[in-house]
Amino acid sequence: MLKTLIRAGLLAAFLGLGVAAVAQPLVPGKDYRVLQPAQPVDNPKRIEVIEFFWYGCPHCYDMQPALKAWLKKKPADIEVRRVPAVFRESWIPHTRLFYTLEAMGQLDRLHDEVFKAIHEQKTDLGDLARMQAWVAKRGVDPKQFGEVYGSFGVDSRVQRSIQMSKAYQLSGTPSLVVQGRYLTSPAMTQGHERTFQVVEQLAAQSRAGNAPAK
Repeated sequence: MLKTLIRAGLLAAFLGLGVAAVAQPLVPGKDYRVLQPAQPVDNPKRIEVIEFFWYGCPHCYDMQPALKAWLKKKPADIEVRRVPAVFRESWIPHTRLFYTLEAMGQLDRLHDEVFKAIHEQKTDLGDLARMQAWVAKRGVDPKQFGEVYGSFGVDSRVQRSIQMSKAYQLSGTPSLVVQGRYLTSPAMTQGHERTFQVVEQLAAQSRAGNAPAK
């Protein structure tokens, strides 16, 4: 009798795990929004996911560990791009900081460090002089940094960020856009882990060409 009860309990636990492992159905307007019109993607042969963020956003900083964990196990055909969002003029210096580091080949090394400086060390990186002092301590030529910061190339990228923030109908950061069509965020999904589950479900539906209901 005892063995039968144990077997039944194990079976119930196994079935319960199986149910929990099944992805929850997506709820339009709750888990994601459909962008109208859809935006173009850089490579139609890949599933594009754009992370819209702002260095000064505490919610973007909080999402970084979950994002990095997901990047290690994401499907191989998903290509992730970072784009700094611009909602107001005061965000532009951090947008310039991002694109300057990118242009100098320093972004991979210093992206996380910028977040940590702002949110852990409470470092003010709100203007060029402070940025130059900060990057100089990390082995970056401050004079070259200033030249790139004020360059036409960085100007163009900043203007593109401003345009994209409007075109993708962003209402907050962080936001993630799948294949130029579906926008989701931790604010919508109520958690970082659930956010990336939603991203993968939207990616799967985009991959299969089956658009979820609007």
